[in-house]
Amino acid sequence: MKITQTPLVILNFKTYLESTGEKALQLARASEQVAQETGVNMAVAPQGADLWRLSQEVKIPVLAQHIDPVDAGGHTGSMLLECAREAGASGALINHSEQRMQLADIDMVVNKTNAADMTSVVCTNNIQTSAAAAALNPDFVAIEPPELIGSGIPVSQAEPEIVEGSVATIKDINPQVRVLCGAGISTGDDMKAALELGSEGVLLASGIILASDPKQALLNLVSKI
Repeated sequence: MKITQTPLVILNFKTYLESTGEKALQLARASEQVAQETGVNMAVAPQGADLWRLSQEVKIPVLAQHIDPVDAGGHTGSMLLECAREAGASGALINHSEQRMQLADIDMVVNKTNAADMTSVVCTNNIQTSAAAAALNPDFVAIEPPELIGSGIPVSQAEPEIVEGSVATIKDINPQVRVLCGAGISTGDDMKAALELGSEGVLLASGIILASDPKQALLNLVSKI
C-alpha cells in the first residue's frame, strides 16, 4: 500500500547498532507512538534482516533501505523487491547516497515498486539529479546533498536554494511527485524550514537514532508543524 498522506517523516535506520534488532523494534514502536500522539505520518526504513519483524509489530509503513535492480534468480546477496514485499515492506528508498545507482537501474526499481503498488522514494543530491528522478515517476524525491548527511547542518538552512530549486523543477516536470528534504534534519526548526521551502516531509537518520531519547527527539521534530 502506497504512502499517500503528508507531511511525512521517514526515519532511516541505516546500520547503527542503536537501530539494529531489538533496538530497531523499540525505535519503530517509538515512531508509531509519535504518529498516534501527534497525527504526523511516520515511516521507518530498517535493515533488511529486521523488515519482517518490524512489519509484523507496528502499523506504520516499513520501507526497505535499498532494492537491487534484479529479477528473481541467481543474485546472491541482493535485495529482491519481491522478497522485501513478502517481508512486509510497503516501499523502498532508492539511490541513497550510500547506495548510489545508475539511472537505468533507478528506473527499473521505480517501475517495479510502482507495479507492486509500493512507495518509491528516490534520493537525489542536486537539482539536475532531482529533475532526472522526477521524470521516472516515483512517489517521492528526497533531496540530500551528501556532504550534509550526518553533519548536523540541515540542508533547509545550509543550502535552501537546492530545496527550493528542486521543488520547482520537480513540480514542473511531474506535478504528482512529492518532495522530501533530507540531510542534517533533526529539530523542529529544521522541519518547519523544510516545509516552508516547499517540501512535504523529511528523511532523516542519525539526529534521531543517536539521540539520548529518540521518541522525545521525534516529538521535538514535529512540534512546530
